[in-house]
Amino acid sequence: MNAFTSLMDGFGTALTPINLLWAAIGVLLGTAIGVLPGIGPAMAVALLLPVTYGLEPTGAFIMFAGIYYGAMFGGSTTSILLNTPGESAAVVAAMEGHPMAKSGRGAQALAAAAIGHFAGGMIGTLLLVALAPTVADLAVDIGAPDYFAIMVLAFIAVTSVLGSSRVRGLASLLIGLTIGLVGLDQMTGQQRLTFGSLQLADGIDVVIVAVGLFAIGEALWVAAHLRRSGAEAIPVGRPWLGRKDVKRTWKSWLRGPLIGFPFGAIPAGGAEIPTFLSYVTEKRLSPHKDEFGKGAIEGVAGPESAASASAAGTLVSMLTLGLPTTAVAAVMLAAFQQYGIQPGPLLFEREPDLVWGLIASLFVGMVLLLALNLPLAPVWAKLLRIPRPYLYAGILFFAAVGAYAVGGEPLDLVILLVIGLIGFGMRRYGLPILPAVIGVILGPNAEQQLRRALQISDGSVRGLVDTPFSVTVYGLIVLIVAWPLVKKAVVRARRRGVDVEA
Repeated sequence: MNAFTSLMDGFGTALTPINLLWAAIGVLLGTAIGVLPGIGPAMAVALLLPVTYGLEPTGAFIMFAGIYYGAMFGGSTTSILLNTPGESAAVVAAMEGHPMAKSGRGAQALAAAAIGHFAGGMIGTLLLVALAPTVADLAVDIGAPDYFAIMVLAFIAVTSVLGSSRVRGLASLLIGLTIGLVGLDQMTGQQRLTFGSLQLADGIDVVIVAVGLFAIGEALWVAAHLRRSGAEAIPVGRPWLGRKDVKRTWKSWLRGPLIGFPFGAIPAGGAEIPTFLSYVTEKRLSPHKDEFGKGAIEGVAGPESAASASAAGTLVSMLTLGLPTTAVAAVMLAAFQQYGIQPGPLLFEREPDLVWGLIASLFVGMVLLLALNLPLAPVWAKLLRIPRPYLYAGILFFAAVGAYAVGGEPLDLVILLVIGLIGFGMRRYGLPILPAVIGVILGPNAEQQLRRALQISDGSVRGLVDTPFSVTVYGLIVLIVAWPLVKKAVVRARRRGVDVEA
């Protein structure tokens, strides 16, 4: 009841005209910036840090929250329409959203994403209010073996459900893990796969990898087939969700936050893991499995809801422990320190107006995001009416600008082209793109957690399974791997029984 009373006081702060203005500006700026490949919410918040020096702390953080959610939706917009993720959390949206857009259902995919962000943000923020202390306690108790088990689960889940075979999914994952090795060893400082280049010592940014594999690879693939298929514009289609679409997606909107929020609250990869796992879950539970890969709307609704709830989850450990779990949370932590405020257990007592005003502004920002972007879905979808040669020329231009903006080095453009050629080759030979991206994102973290767990156990492999949490996760992995084999064995046994009866 105390939390509810504090939240009502927070609404009193968030609903003042000036703070509503900052929230609206944040949502608009975030959406506009998220549309540009490579300039995600973390970079947007970092760029605007100097601008907010003259603002009150509460107004500044309310605007930052609007930018965070707006940029996540903006990244999903280009991911769905142009197969060009604006940031890593929007990668999964391209898997089903872009095939929907190519079939003339881009507006429906955008509407499903917008409502998914709204539902996930609302449910995630309610969980933030109700469960913040409990989730923070759980996050403190999770160690290196548990983090490694979670990442192995993500690897196995993605490679086992995507692509035409598990072998191709595993090959794609290995490509991503290899790209993730580029740079300095985080523990020894030794260079790996840098070929003597100092510019590669920091590794290859995941945004460059995602934009290269998705945008450049897609553009090259389309260019290679334009002579055969012609250059007609893609139809936009009907602008709103129908009753059938809502019936298929409402459960996905509600399932996403249950996956996204816990993963956002612990330092296990931000929104990437829950979006991948949400996609896997929706594919497992959907009665329309044959549509996945061709434009299943559940594959957009669930991951987008999970991503938005994960964004709310990241605020749990940042506000209660001062522990940033994503790049955006790290930038916001720097902003807190800029104002002389230290997040931690005493923050709720020392700065109640700021904290509860920020939490209340998340609800306000969700409403503004839905009100602004749901009517704009048909407008965004009209981008697809541009003839494909011009459309993909624009994609190449903005992809190059986004990649250059990440590090400001000409070498980034060369790397972008090389990774784009790899993406083209993967499409040519039927390798799924998503396992490669998750390998790049989680590979270095998985390696670091594995080595920490082995150091703690003096090199004993038992150290990887010495906690109930890790044992539970490995049990899920065994089920995922064994279930298709068991299913095939059961089917064969039934067929033999039918043959014997015949």
